[in-house]
This record gives sequence, C-alpha cells and structure tokens, in this order.
Amino acid sequence: MKPSTELHDLIRSLSKSEKRFFKLHSALQSGDKNYLKIFDAVDKQKTYDEEALKEQFKGETFIRHFPSEKNHLYKLILKALRAYYSESTSSGQLKQEIKNIEILYEKALFKECNKLLHRAKKLARDNEKFYYLFELLSWEKMLLEEAYESGVFTKDLDALIDEERSVIEKLRNLAAYHILYSKINYVFRSGGYVRSEEEHAMVEEIAQHPLIVGKNTALSHRAATICYYTQGFCAWAKRDWATALAKFQKVRTILDGHELIKRDLQKRYIRTLHYIINAQIELGDHASAQENIAAMRRLGDSQGFGGLHIALQVFNASYLSELRLLDRMGEHARALALVDKVIEGMEEFGPRLHKEQEIEFYYTLAIVHFGAGEMNKALFWLNKVLNDTEPTLRQDIFTYARLFNLVVHYELGNFDLLEYIVRSTHRFLSKRHRAHDMENELIDHVKKLGRATSPTVKRELYAGLYERLKVLMQDPNESLALKYFDFLSWARSKVEEIPFSEAVRLRAPKGARAAELNGRKPARSPSRS
Repeated sequence: MKPSTELHDLIRSLSKSEKRFFKLHSALQSGDKNYLKIFDAVDKQKTYDEEALKEQFKGETFIRHFPSEKNHLYKLILKALRAYYSESTSSGQLKQEIKNIEILYEKALFKECNKLLHRAKKLARDNEKFYYLFELLSWEKMLLEEAYESGVFTKDLDALIDEERSVIEKLRNLAAYHILYSKINYVFRSGGYVRSEEEHAMVEEIAQHPLIVGKNTALSHRAATICYYTQGFCAWAKRDWATALAKFQKVRTILDGHELIKRDLQKRYIRTLHYIINAQIELGDHASAQENIAAMRRLGDSQGFGGLHIALQVFNASYLSELRLLDRMGEHARALALVDKVIEGMEEFGPRLHKEQEIEFYYTLAIVHFGAGEMNKALFWLNKVLNDTEPTLRQDIFTYARLFNLVVHYELGNFDLLEYIVRSTHRFLSKRHRAHDMENELIDHVKKLGRATSPTVKRELYAGLYERLKVLMQDPNESLALKYFDFLSWARSKVEEIPFSEAVRLRAPKGARAAELNGRKPARSPSRS
C-alpha cells in the first residue's frame, strides 16, 4: 500500500510563523522529541518519500513504529495550530469564551460567568454568529435559574425567551438561504452557463422562490449577502449582465459596510469580486474590470485575508479574470506575458487547486496561445482538458474544448486527423444532445475546409461560415459559444485575412474604452462589419 502523504501535505502547508510557533509550542513538552526530527526531515522533502525517511532514521528506535510516530506528530501539529489560531477568528474567540464560561460555571463563579457571557453575546451578535449565540442563550438560562435560586429576580425570562426565538428564526432563515445557494451553485458547477430547458426551469424555480423575490425577507446581513448573491447568479444564468453586476455589487457593499462579517466571509467576498469583474468584462467595461483585478490582489494585505486558502483563491480568480479580459480585448500578446506567472502559481499550489480551477486554467491557456499564434502550445494545454476523465464537473468546458479542438487542428494543418476528430466530436455532442445549430455549422464547415484544396473554395467556405455564424449569434443560446472561444472572430479573420487578435479587437464591445486602457487610439475600420 502506498504510504499516506497527509503528514507531508500538512507540514508543507505551514507558513514560517506557523512552523516557528509549533517548535516553540513543542519546547514546552518534556521528554524525547523524536517527532521534531521527523518534522524537519519531512519539511525538507518536496515530494514525500517514506523509504528515504526510513533510511535516514534506520538507527533510531522510533523507526520501528514509524506510522504511530507520524500520527502523533500530525496530532501535535494540529494541536499547535488550534492554539495559534484560537484568537484569530470570531469563531475561535467564541469557542474559547464558551469554554471559559463552562469552567467558571462548574466552579460556581456565577458573577464572573455572567460577565464573560455578556461579552461573548456581543461578539456573537456583532459577527452574526447565531449558532454560538443560541448556545450562549442556553447558558444564560442556566445562569438565570441560579439567580432565581439565590433570590435575585432582576432578569426578565420573557425577554430572554423572545431573544432565543429571534435567534432561532434567524438561524432558520440563514439555513434556507444556504439551501437555495447550494442549488444554484450546483447548476453552475456542473454545466457552467445555463442552456437547456431543464436547467432554465431549475434556475427559474430558485429565482421565483419567496425568499429571493420577496422584500425584506433576509433577517440578517449574512442572509442578505446570500439573497443578492443568488439573485446575481439567476441573472447570470439569463445572461443579464447588468442586473447580475448590480446584485453582486450589493453583496460587496454589504460586506464592505460590515468589516467583521467580511473577514469571516473572505471567500464569498472574493467570489463576489470575481463575478463583478466578469460581468464588467461582458459589459465591455474593461477599465473597471482591470481596477477590480488589482483590488483583488491587494486583499492579501487586508486584515482577515491572510492564509494559504485565501492566497489560492485570489490567485485563481485574479489570473483567470485577467486572462479572460485580455482575450476579450484581443490582447493575446499581453496575456502571453502572464503565462509563466500562471504556471508558477499552479505548480506552487499544486494539489490544493480544485479540479474546476485546474480545468479552467488549462482551457484558458490554450485560448491565450491560440490568440498569440502558438498553435502547438495551444494544443498542448487543450489536450490536458480533453484527456481528463472528469465525468460531471464543468461539462460545458469539455464540450466547447472539443469544438475548439477542431479549429486548432485545422490551423495546424492536421487534415488527415481532422476527419476522425470531426466524427468523434459529432458523436460526443449527439450523445449529450448538445449539438446546436452553431455547433453543427462549425463541424460541417471545418469538415469541408479540411477536404478543400482550392483557395477559392476555402474563401467561399470561410465567408459562408462567417455569415451563418453572424445570424446564429443573434440567438442568446447560440451566442453562448462565444464565451468559450470567439468562433465568430476566427471566421472573420479568415474572411478578411487578418490576425485572429485583430478580429477580436474589432468585435470587442466598447472598443474605444478598451483601447484607452491600452494607451492607444481605438482601431477604425469602416469597411468591416
């Protein structure tokens, strides 16, 4: 059986300050500290190698029961991390306070217990930590009983019961919003943009839920962020970018106005900013998108936004957004300059990258290299998507990757292979009932282009494809393909014999503003439509 890498993964995830704290924490322990030797040895390994460790410590007694030593070290690290982070979050502070209340109660120090209780309740209310607040109210009722037995009747039991009822209602309200969010999130995580009637029906059911369409239905700021976030997703599903932007901006405004909640919901804040940026890209507001990408990267300097998991999310969201922005602007040369940083980041975060993020990066890198005219590198990254066996996640990307694959192989002149790929792609789409008119037109024209030898015939095919796609792109369901690759600009580049990047720039919305961002005058080409 292959040795577990859990200990190695945990040690390699530690920051310098966390490692220093662990060693200081260990210094308080008495007796032999063999685990520190294992800690240092594992920390030096970039890839976990248990056989090398056994060889290194073959003269040590502890190597005979190495699995238990590893397990002991793992638990000690977690114990040290609990102490390290005990005061860094509101949840950690509340856990400590509740434990302190329990200790004081057991020692019958009720006056001191009450003092801590009211401090903890304020902390829970300010952070909208209703689960902890409910537990604190339970302690308050117990202290109230002690007060009554001592003949103290200054506290109002009815008021306490009303407060408990209010907290329970807010908990139920927040839980209901979480369920709605989970449902809409499932639609996007599995298939990306909504296309089928079934998916539209699912989104519409959520969009029309009383908690989403009703006024003043959110009973807390946390619930309000989920409400607007879900409304933003529903608008996104309908490709109503302006409404989506407005809803996500409301989420951001709420969190910016409540710093304590914002620190506790760092991931939601980053995701919100991510959708704001992408809505601005769709609306052609490239300057604002660029400003928000920069704002996202500055979050690491903000209180409450430290830690590896936040750095990972900022890396994913900011670089995917910037690559997508530059692609939409037709600035593929600038996007190419980011590739090394992206690859370096992917290697640094390694297995911590979620599968969806990995797939998105591979696909986006393929687009960037294609736009820059590096077809072999485009095919390299595209193959990483196509060779993945993921059965459910982001099937939209896998579908359009197959269509994009036709274009890449055509550009590479792999005409013999193209015949097979055309048939394979057609079978794939047919099995998934995904072959829309746009997809059929592309497959049909690429198939004919692969067989054509006459320049005149090729020009006619390019022109036919471009004109047909222009018509089809008027349909929102058909134009969805352009979110994954600009097939329309590719066809235009062939018709007008211009670089793909130039064709993208000519089609980009608000070209003047995009050009202004790049410090040049907007391109003018009155003869081109």
